Amino acid sequence: MKKQWYRTGVAVLGGTLLLGSLTACVPLVLGGGAVTTGMVATDRRTSGMIVEDERIEQKAAAKIREILPEGSRASVTSFNRTAMITGEVRTAAQKEALERAVASVENVRRVVNEVQVVPFVSSLSQRSKDAFITSKVKASFLDAKDLQANTIKVVTEQNVVYLMGIVTPRESKRAAEIARGVNGVSKVVRVFETISEDDLANYKAREEALEKQGTAAPAVQAAEPVVEITPVK
Repeated sequence: MKKQWYRTGVAVLGGTLLLGSLTACVPLVLGGGAVTTGMVATDRRTSGMIVEDERIEQKAAAKIREILPEGSRASVTSFNRTAMITGEVRTAAQKEALERAVASVENVRRVVNEVQVVPFVSSLSQRSKDAFITSKVKASFLDAKDLQANTIKVVTEQNVVYLMGIVTPRESKRAAEIARGVNGVSKVVRVFETISEDDLANYKAREEALEKQGTAAPAVQAAEPVVEITPVK
């Protein structure tokens, strides 16, 4: 889930669209949003990491509100303590300031700055289109038999789809193929942490065991996120 703020005289908290399953899910933790047992069961992060990512998004949003210039907007999406910033500002200096602010948030281990420098922010109709593209990509992931849809976060900005998650190389390639096939997508940017098929089998169980022991270092270290761009032909 991402926290989005606009600055056009006043700050407005952007709404969050949650695409849930058809089965009932019981809330496990309440923060900026509910973390359900169904989500935790399919998410490759531990429940503790899910909550930590939510905290990072909240703290980053607060810092962004303090410095976001008029006529700009920005969102922060955190996955496994990698914070991705998307949005639009008018100068490169403003973009750099956002990155410094998010990097200063406690427990953020990496910042991926995908903010665009533009003369004007996108229209409401464009943002509505982006939200629709996100919903279509998520639905396409759910339809795929060879992909675990809930392991991937989807964010769309200006028809560009950003994907975050802990995935295998095969899943990374497959997710990009599916996303770029969705109507309206101009390109796909993968901000994935990759892990081998063998390590994936026991990844979450080992992470949870370490979490209970109070050990911060992961049992199996996924590769650091690498931004990969897949153009739509």
